[in-house]
Amino acid sequence: MTSESDTAVTAPVKTVADGDTVKGFVLALVVFMMWGFLPLYLKLVAHLPPLEVLAHRIIWSVPFAGVVVAYAGQGGEIVAACRKPRILAVVALCSVFICVNWGTYIWAVSNAHTVDAALGYFINPLFSIALAAVILRERLSRTQLVAIALAVMAVVIMAVEIGSIPIVALLLPFSFGMYAFLHKIVPIGGNPGFTLEALIMSLPAAAYIIWLEATGNGHFLGSLSDALLLIGCGAATAIPLMIYANAAKLLKLSTIGIMQYIAPSMIFLIAVLVFREPLQPVKLLAFALIWAALAIYTSSLLRARRRPAPASR
Repeated sequence: MTSESDTAVTAPVKTVADGDTVKGFVLALVVFMMWGFLPLYLKLVAHLPPLEVLAHRIIWSVPFAGVVVAYAGQGGEIVAACRKPRILAVVALCSVFICVNWGTYIWAVSNAHTVDAALGYFINPLFSIALAAVILRERLSRTQLVAIALAVMAVVIMAVEIGSIPIVALLLPFSFGMYAFLHKIVPIGGNPGFTLEALIMSLPAAAYIIWLEATGNGHFLGSLSDALLLIGCGAATAIPLMIYANAAKLLKLSTIGIMQYIAPSMIFLIAVLVFREPLQPVKLLAFALIWAALAIYTSSLLRARRRPAPASR
């Protein structure tokens, strides 16, 4: 997360609910809508190899993230993290998981599997709950267990119907869930942490791009429009993440949890209505089960919000 100075304002902050702020709500709405519209941008580079798009997405994230970190004066956090092997190792592992997440998403949009990507991001919060139970030994409530059971049922139905594991729908929540979990245990702010991840990933990404261009297989130097679109991938990656880092500080975790459904809902609608991807009955059934699971999960969040806080002694 960002430091307090990143989000400080001189005027009193108007709250929309206890613990939430109007500024945080607006920032979160903007960032989830940006993520919801991202498939439209990725479709513009769908004619390019997904691995090349991923490499450029990494490379061009660095300058955009670097500007924000330099402006906020957070470069010292990056330097300090580089001097601590344990922190650097966890950040490097974070970079692996987010790289897998980005690569899977790019491939899914390029190969008409955007519906599966939407399903994966709907599963994401439920996977995070299960991850907390397995790794952190957190006790699950009855509603959470029911929600996870419905999600598992949806995945099993899809696997049986298509005769294989729904890789996209599982790899996206797994990679992002592990990324989010590792971010919680590494002591570095959101913006400098992401910048350091991009820097680590940029080394193999740059080598791959140089190799592509040297062998005549690259597309960056061959077309101005492709070059601009590939550069834009960096902005489309870094800017939303920076906004999210600030929004999360100004909203309750339950609010963020509910609002995160905006992005996969938009992705689903774009996949079906804009990309015209087929929605087979089995996938529709899987979505119905996931939506039911999310309704149960969300209702428990809302009940927790309405529950009065215990009186202080």
